[in-house]
Amino acid sequence: MKKIVSSLVLGGFLFQSNILADEIKGLNVIINSSNVQTQMMAMVLSNATLSTHKKEVNITLCSDAANLALKEYKSADLKKADGTTINPKNALMGLMKGGAKVSVCPLFLPNITKDVTALIDGITVAKPPVVAGDLLNSAYSNISF
Repeated sequence: MKKIVSSLVLGGFLFQSNILADEIKGLNVIINSSNVQTQMMAMVLSNATLSTHKKEVNITLCSDAANLALKEYKSADLKKADGTTINPKNALMGLMKGGAKVSVCPLFLPNITKDVTALIDGITVAKPPVVAGDLLNSAYSNISF
């Protein structure tokens, strides 16, 4: 009897967690790191969120990672397990084509003495109240790199 009750309780938790996973609308990703491998991991997880799980992705690039948003910036390549190469900037552009929303921190452009024309088309300057609202929205998970 004890095993039956335990199984029912466990099954209820698993069922509830599946329901909660379906209620999640997406992922908020904040990237600050200048480390290329760290940036790439953020892109890999964002891609899995979009393509595998069919959820929304909001990316905010700050500090050194915001360089990825610049038209003129060249990102370093990384070797993949199959021997091909990829880089975070190309991955970011692919995510945007897949529907990810990308913005840069509002302090980024003024502190590198550039304006929005320096950004890749489709990347915007973040509005803190909007980003804060996204981060507080319980329908989204948050991750920072």
